[in-house]
Amino acid sequence: METPVFEEFEPASDCDCPGCVQRRRVPPYSPTGRTGGPPTAQRVLVVATAATAALAAGHAVPALAAPHAPARPGVPAGDTGDEPATPQGTKAPLHGPSGKPAKPAGAVRVPTTTRAEIINRAKTWIAAQVPYSMDEYWSDGYRQDCSGFVSMAWGLAGNEWTGSLDRYGVRISKEELQPGDILLFHNPENPEKGSHVVIFGGWTDYTHTYYIALEETPSHARRQSTPYAYWSHSANYVPYRSKGLTESAGDKPPVPPVTPAGTGTSKTGYPGATYFGPGASNEYVTQLGTMLVARGAGSYYTSGPGPRWSDADLRATQAFQRAQGWTGADADGLPGPQTWELLVTGKGRSIGGTPAGAAGPPAPASHGVPGYPGRGMFRPGATNKYVTELGKQLVKKGFGTYYTTGPGPRWGEPDRRNVEAFQRAQGWRGGAADGYPGPETWRRLFS
Repeated sequence: METPVFEEFEPASDCDCPGCVQRRRVPPYSPTGRTGGPPTAQRVLVVATAATAALAAGHAVPALAAPHAPARPGVPAGDTGDEPATPQGTKAPLHGPSGKPAKPAGAVRVPTTTRAEIINRAKTWIAAQVPYSMDEYWSDGYRQDCSGFVSMAWGLAGNEWTGSLDRYGVRISKEELQPGDILLFHNPENPEKGSHVVIFGGWTDYTHTYYIALEETPSHARRQSTPYAYWSHSANYVPYRSKGLTESAGDKPPVPPVTPAGTGTSKTGYPGATYFGPGASNEYVTQLGTMLVARGAGSYYTSGPGPRWSDADLRATQAFQRAQGWTGADADGLPGPQTWELLVTGKGRSIGGTPAGAAGPPAPASHGVPGYPGRGMFRPGATNKYVTELGKQLVKKGFGTYYTTGPGPRWGEPDRRNVEAFQRAQGWRGGAADGYPGPETWRRLFS
């Protein structure tokens, strides 16, 4: 089974790489019946949300009900795709190809699984855009609602519901959340109102205020950038981890050793952008920090460096990039191939301006879109001229509804909502309309 990359949010419709361009040209497979099997999963990260519940007495409940929160601001009237508002399926056995229940499962059994397997199973439904239904069953035997989706991804022996899923998991904290865990809300007084469960797919940035949710929700399974813990009843969503979870070698990227400059000729190849950034946790992050400290970045770390990406890693990387004379998107704090090459070989200038070898290479091109400064300029807490430039263009295009003042240089929720409205006007939905401008959003805004 292919090991997924737990990536940060990259809206598929807002990327201009050849792969994403090709995917936009080819419409996804969308089955209409329950007898058709899901196609091979596309390479996308999934956030699984399933909506389930049925009146059942005596089940332990992970959370209590709360007043229904208002609809998400910025979503056009009639677009209810962000929050589930559906009846809930009951606890039931798997269904065979004939559409009839299979032999009921016996005692509670939690099968062993890995994070990679959970995400890979979930993304098959997302790639197939499995339609939401409380009484239809997909070809794998699982009910096509939120709890059926999680039951499938966790590899459970039957279709559970929001009132029983907690028995298969261990309660964890927000800080412990990792891809493959779930966020569960069961409303015992009215299971059909609000009850829902989603698969956690990773944080969208270092603020841990938004995450990628993989879920089964009307109208079909999707991957969505979602505010923590969820759009409505957020205070009642409880994190759980499967009791059968085991770590495998496939869950951790292999890390070749780094040969310090001057001690040999071998080099460590650049592992790829997905190994760095908010939510990343691997040994390459430790390597990066260690090399940065050796080049004068020690003052940025109060502890570590360690394997989990932090703001210290971002600021240290940015300082090193600026030491090469790079600016804007070329000094966004995320290591690219040239940054990595300079660190591994000991070339370029160390932080503070001291030459450590040959002069650094020219700054790389900026994403192939003129003027686009990079995603790092549009994150919570960001303050720069590009935010102002973006805001003014949004107003010019007629998408300044959410500004009460400004626009100004500090990125805020009005900026995000206006960008989201613009993205939705392009016909984008789900993760492609999360309110954060990518290269394609920028190109269309300024074209």
